[in-house]
Amino acid sequence: MATGTFGERLKREREMREVSLKEVTTATRIGPRFLEALENEEWDKLPGGIFNRGFVRSIARYLGLDEENLLAEYDMAHGEQNLPVPQPYENKIPRPPVWIPILAVLALLAVLAGLIAGGIYGWRRYAAHRAAKRTSSSALLPAQTQAGTATVIPAADPGSSSAAAPLDLAVSTSAATRLRILADGTLLLDAEFSAGETHHFSARQQFEVTAADSSAVLLELNGRAMPPVGTPGASGTIVLTEKDLRQASGGTPQP
Repeated sequence: MATGTFGERLKREREMREVSLKEVTTATRIGPRFLEALENEEWDKLPGGIFNRGFVRSIARYLGLDEENLLAEYDMAHGEQNLPVPQPYENKIPRPPVWIPILAVLALLAVLAGLIAGGIYGWRRYAAHRAAKRTSSSALLPAQTQAGTATVIPAADPGSSSAAAPLDLAVSTSAATRLRILADGTLLLDAEFSAGETHHFSARQQFEVTAADSSAVLLELNGRAMPPVGTPGASGTIVLTEKDLRQASGGTPQP
């Protein structure tokens, strides 16, 4: 339909029914200037939008015209399209806040840190336990006193260690006494001996023997009898070296 047809038809339909603009205004409550703007297609004088369509519908109803047909002519004349069909609602899943992934990463890092710390703590406990075990094992002296029984280092096989430990000391007791024996400055024994015990000790250079009762101890160095430790019935200390071994065999002491 050519431009101007809508306004012309609207005016013609009104005049055919011998209805004035004032009567239309009274019946539809549409201002005369809006009625004139519709008939003259002066769209810029109209409020626009749904108001214009409401005016057209009211005028068509008052004049007895088909409302939809008149609205279609108005749309074509005005250059408007029908209202756009509303787009279907998309139920989009809301995007999670940005801080949620950050919290997840921080939680994962905390778990990993806890696992690492637990592993380090466990390893340290294990290492400390092993170190304590080694320390307790090494702290045990070669000679210990347990329930009155002396534990001593047995003499080495003469055939295999004669060069490394040339001195062999045999200690025999005729009565109960306490003995303290050092070999090359190392404590081998500090314990109570009962009567009738015999023990052997090895050294490279010398022995130092201390007895609480000198008369209760008999010493032999490499199978040769040594002098008493001290005065009978009293405590005493004696130092035995290879020189004492030569003196016991009748030799002359050498420097």
